[in-house]
Order: sequence, then structure tokens, then C-alpha cells
Amino acid sequence: LAIARKFEPLLLLPIAFGMLLANLPGADLGIHYSTMEEFAQLQNASLLDYLYLGVKLGIYPPLIFLGVGAMTDFGPLIANPKSLLLGAAAQFGIFVAFILALLLGFSPEVASSIGIIGGADGPTAIYVTSILAPEYLGPIAVAAYSYMALVPIIQPPIMKLFTTEKERKVKMEQLRPVSQLEKILFPIIVTIVVVMILPTTAPLVGMLMLGNLFKESGVTEKLAHHASEALMYIVSIFIGVSVGATTRADQFLQAQTLFILLLGLIAFCISTASGVIGGKIMCKLSGGKVNPLIGAAGVSAVPMAARVAQNVGQKENPNNYLLMHAMGPNVAGVIGSAIASGIFLQLYRG
Repeated sequence: LAIARKFEPLLLLPIAFGMLLANLPGADLGIHYSTMEEFAQLQNASLLDYLYLGVKLGIYPPLIFLGVGAMTDFGPLIANPKSLLLGAAAQFGIFVAFILALLLGFSPEVASSIGIIGGADGPTAIYVTSILAPEYLGPIAVAAYSYMALVPIIQPPIMKLFTTEKERKVKMEQLRPVSQLEKILFPIIVTIVVVMILPTTAPLVGMLMLGNLFKESGVTEKLAHHASEALMYIVSIFIGVSVGATTRADQFLQAQTLFILLLGLIAFCISTASGVIGGKIMCKLSGGKVNPLIGAAGVSAVPMAARVAQNVGQKENPNNYLLMHAMGPNVAGVIGSAIASGIFLQLYRG
């Protein structure tokens, strides 16, 4: 997928090579611990054991969010705050998958980790799983990043299934200009409000908004550049290889792994569908001024999901430019998946 189809190569390639290293006979490079107590007792920790500390201690995912924030423009969301509702609607699949996982006999901790796959947000899935269900980190990370990579394949059929040709052709009005002051205040206000309500979201939401403040403040261009470029690439290597190294064959090749992959797919499909349905409702309430396709961008795959909405809309109407409109729900989805993870951590963290 990474090399031949160019699907999320920056993440899938390191994960795949980590899987290879973990399963080479005699190399002994797999992850040898799931708790910090077990790590403290390791006599001969491998390189990947040390790299995995960044996952286990919850360091890598917030750093990824820092980079995402530094490259994200929240302007479309600020210009159209109603798109926050579409980002929220697209998180529905997370909770459906959570309930299905419970019904299949998974513990609430594991079910929470499986549900987060539906947000199409790899770093959040890794962050929640490393805390609640580290023994399932490999399959959940592989599922989350694979479905992120397959957004252009999975989403269009669902988008077309739930919309009419007339709805897909809806042309939206240009968004209003957003001032720099609004862009500076936004990350500060969001951090205060969200973290005050759900303190468990502080590492993810805080780093996301800090990165965005680097970008929008106008005085930290170099910090924004390095956070979104060098730092993010370095962390992607470490997180990919170390997560891949958790997938030892004797633990990964089990029926439960197939259930996780299937539930993750169901969660992602439902999240896409619920986002589109939210878009249809908004279209109806607005008198036909909102294209429902932008609701599918409410999942957290930034900016891929927004591009998919743009491509599907433009095939129906060549004069349709939905990208900036879709970016509103798209970045709202990043915040939404972080909030969903905070809810699960609030409920089930030991």
C-alpha cells in the first residue's frame, strides 16, 4: 500500500518495517514489555524497546498533534462555526464500534481503543490504546492508519449512497474572510474551554492548539516550520517503527485481530455516513445552501477527507469548489476525535 499505491507512506512504511524487524528469527527486536514495571525489569532492552517508551509514556502522539496544528488552517471552521456540528456527527461511528466491541466480549478499555479507529485518526488511536489496551496496540494502529490511507477508496461510494445527484451538485457560497486576531484567539479559547470540560484531552488538544498558535501568531514562523516538518517526520519514524514492532506473529495473527480490523472498518464507514447524513440535515435546514458531501470530511484524516469531498463534488459539478468548506468539518473532526478519546480516558483510565 505504501510503495505501490502511495497510501500514507510516511506512516505505513515504518510500521511495516517495524513488523518485519519484530518477526525476524534471532533478531529479538520486538517489544518486550507492556507496562513500565516490566520495562524496569528488562535486562537487555532492545533499540525498539527504548523507542517504544515514546508511545508508552504518551509522548509521540501529542508531538504529532503539535505538527498537525502547525500545518492546519482553522480559518474555514472559524468562518463557518456550524461545520463543528458536522465534525461532531462524524464521530458517531466511534461510539457504535465501541458498543459492538462490548457486545463481542471485549473489555471497555479495548472497546474504547477499537472505537477510536472510527475517527480515522492514527495518533489518537495510538494514544488511547497505549494507555487503555497496550496489548492491542499493533492491530489497532495498523487498522487506524490503513483506513486513513484508504479514505479515497472507502468514502466515495458511501457519500454517493447517501446523497442525490442534486445534492452533490450544490454550489456553496464563498466563506467570509477571517482576521488574524480571530485565528490567534481561536486556539487559546478552544484549549481553555475543552480542557476545562475534559482535562484528559489536555495533551492532544493542548499540543494541537499550540502548534496552530505557532502558525497563526506571526512571530514564530520557524517554530511552526520545524514542528510541521522536521519534528513531525522524526516522530513519525519513531512511532511507526516502534508500533510495528509490537506486532509479533504469535500475538497478531489471531481471530481477535480480524475482529478489530472489521470493527474499525465498520466504525469508519458509519462515521462517514453519519457525517453525510448530518450534511443532508444541514442542507435541508439551510434551504439547499450546504452540500452534504462536506459532512464526510468530518473524520479526522486531514486534509485527505476534505480533498475527497472536493473531488466527488467536482465530478458532479466542475464549477464546484468544496475544499475550503470541507476543511471546516475536517479540522473539527480532529478536535472531535480528541474529545472522544478524552471521554474514554475519563471513564476507563485506571
